[in-house]
Amino acid sequence: MKTPIFQGSCTAIVTPFTETGIDYERLRKNLEQQYESGTSAIVVNGTTGENPTVTADEFEELIRFAVRNCRNKMKVIVGIGGNNTLHALRKAETAKAIGADGILMVTPYYNKTTQKGLIEHFTYVADRVDIPMILYNVPSRTGIGIHAETYRALSEHPNINGVKEASGNFSLITETMSLCGDNLNVWSGNDDNTVAMMALGAQGVISVASNIVPEVVAKLCTLCMAGDYPAASALFMKYAALFSALFIETNPIPIKAAMKLLGTDSGILRLPLTDIGEEHLQFLRATMRNVGLNV
Repeated sequence: MKTPIFQGSCTAIVTPFTETGIDYERLRKNLEQQYESGTSAIVVNGTTGENPTVTADEFEELIRFAVRNCRNKMKVIVGIGGNNTLHALRKAETAKAIGADGILMVTPYYNKTTQKGLIEHFTYVADRVDIPMILYNVPSRTGIGIHAETYRALSEHPNINGVKEASGNFSLITETMSLCGDNLNVWSGNDDNTVAMMALGAQGVISVASNIVPEVVAKLCTLCMAGDYPAASALFMKYAALFSALFIETNPIPIKAAMKLLGTDSGILRLPLTDIGEEHLQFLRATMRNVGLNV
């Protein structure tokens, strides 16, 4: 049995970019809010953190900052995936050297590979860096998905701790859990799948919504881990529309807009991402008000 890197709520934290870099004071405040709200772990340099636009220097400093500010509070997981295996390895080595608790490695995109290629891609890194790895399956973004038999093969590697499953394919999820058992931890990669996946045995969620409602997502996971699914379902239903609205445009466009509506400076978006459209902004504002958020 593999001990999960974390249980409960993990926030895929936004990166508060400025015109000239990163606002680390704002990031510090955001991390402190996460800790005070019961968040178990954070992902830096993930999709929500706009990792394709983070420079090499910023990547290293982000990890150092997160590790320094989260030590003895929350686990720090670093997004290192990409479509160049050697580049992913170098990022994994950097994360390990600085002191991260784990890495999150997405399937390669654009230069898509076979299932055999996926096994070799992830194994190449896992063989060379002794740090727990979370696989990341999000075929809606990458155009390639991990099959259940591929999960089974990868689960045999001691450094592959689990998977962030964001396919929304419950047939795949249940087959994977059946094949891998305790050898592969599973986390929901979608806020709207959290309760259903935890009912099947997932360890928690890597969440976008917890950037604005961290206490809600943490409580949702706590209720599920306690087996109180009636209460978890009721809480989920209250926020289900918000979880959906946060993906009305490409993540992290809506979550950064939502943070600003709440008075939190989430920083600018880096191109090619642009500010949320006015119609979608009004819809997001109305949805946030409907769940009781003060916007």
